[in-house]
Amino acid sequence: MYIFVRKFLFKTFYSIRLKYYIISGEASGDLHGSNLMKAIKQIDAKAEFRFWGGDKMQAQGGTLVTHYRHMAFMGFWEVFTHLFYILKKMKQCKADLVAYKPDALILIDYPGFNLKMAAFAHQHQIKVFYYISPQVWAWKSKRVNLIKQVVDKMFVILPFEQAFYKTWDYPVTYVGHPLLEVIAEQSKPIDTSKRIIALLPGSRKQEIIVKLPIMLSVAKFFPAFQFVVAKAPSAAEEWYAAALANAPANVSTTSDGTYALLQQATAALVTSGTATLETALFGVPQVVCYKGSRLSYEIGKRLVKIKYISLVNLILNKPVVTELIQMHLTTDNLKHELEKLLPPAPERTTMLSEYAQLRTVLGQKVASTTVAAAIYQAIQ
Repeated sequence: MYIFVRKFLFKTFYSIRLKYYIISGEASGDLHGSNLMKAIKQIDAKAEFRFWGGDKMQAQGGTLVTHYRHMAFMGFWEVFTHLFYILKKMKQCKADLVAYKPDALILIDYPGFNLKMAAFAHQHQIKVFYYISPQVWAWKSKRVNLIKQVVDKMFVILPFEQAFYKTWDYPVTYVGHPLLEVIAEQSKPIDTSKRIIALLPGSRKQEIIVKLPIMLSVAKFFPAFQFVVAKAPSAAEEWYAAALANAPANVSTTSDGTYALLQQATAALVTSGTATLETALFGVPQVVCYKGSRLSYEIGKRLVKIKYISLVNLILNKPVVTELIQMHLTTDNLKHELEKLLPPAPERTTMLSEYAQLRTVLGQKVASTTVAAAIYQAIQ
C-alpha cells in the first residue's frame, strides 16, 4: 500500500506522463484501438500514445508510426510473398519500442506480428497487454504456451474464449465485445423500408478483387433492389474499378461508412470476419462470403480446426448464417441464398430471431472502459 501511494503522489506532483504503445494491423483493430484510446484518456488525461493503426486512432492524438493499410496481408501465400517487407517492419517496430520505452504495450489481435512483439517486449521488461485474443482456439493452439510466458494480461471478447484458456490453465478476462458499444452509439434508427442490398467486400486488396465481382454478379437478378458497395476508407479506388466497370445499373457505392449503409439495408452479402458480427448486431440478414487464393485455402483447410468461419455461427455454435466458402461461392449459390433472406421468406424471420439470442450471449459489458481501467491500474 505504501509503495502504491508513493508512486501515485510522485506521478501526481511531478506530472509524469504514462506512455502507451499500441499495435493494430487492420481496420477493425483501428476502430477498437481508437475507442480504447478514448477510454484511457478519460481516466488518464495526460496519456501519451504512439501506435501502429489507422485514421481513427490518429484522430485520438499521439504519433502514428505505420498505417495498417501497409500491413494488411491476408492468406498464407500473400503473407509469404511479403515476408521480407514484414520482417523489415518487425525490426523497425522493435527499435521503436526500445527507443520509446512505453509503460504499456497494448496489442490488438494481429497475431503473426503482435506475438513477436510481445516476446520482444517481455525480454525488455515492458508490460504487455493483449486486447482481442489471437484465434488460438481455431489453429496453432500451442501458441498459448508463448502467450502465458510473454503476455501479462489477456483480454478476450468472445464468450467461449475464457473457457478455452482455462483448459490451458491461463486466466484471462472476458470484457464483452467492443462492437456492442460501437453500435450502441449509432443514433440513427434502422430504416428497413428501403430496398437496399449491402455489399461488404472487406478492406484488403485481395478480398475486394476476388470477392466483389462475384457479389456483384447477382445484382442483375434483383432489379427491384439497389446493390450498394461499402468502400473501405483505406482501400484504393483501383481495387474496385474492374468489378464496377461492368456492373448493372442497380449498383452504386458509398464511402459514408458501413454502419450508415447497414442502417438502411434489407439484406447483406458480407466478407467473413468482424463485418459478419456487425451486420448481425444491426439486425440485417446476411450471406457470408469467403474466397482466397487456392494455395492459401488448401493450407488453411488443413490447419484451421473450427466448424464455422463467421463470428455469428462461432459464438452461437450453430449455422445461423449461410457460409459460402471458396468453390461454393458462385453466382448461382449466392442468388439462391439471397432469395431466402428477402421478405417474406421464413428463413429471414428465423435468422432475425437468432440474432436476438446473439445479443444475449454477448452480454452488456463495455469492453474499452473495462480494458482501459485494468491497464491503467496495472501500470501505476
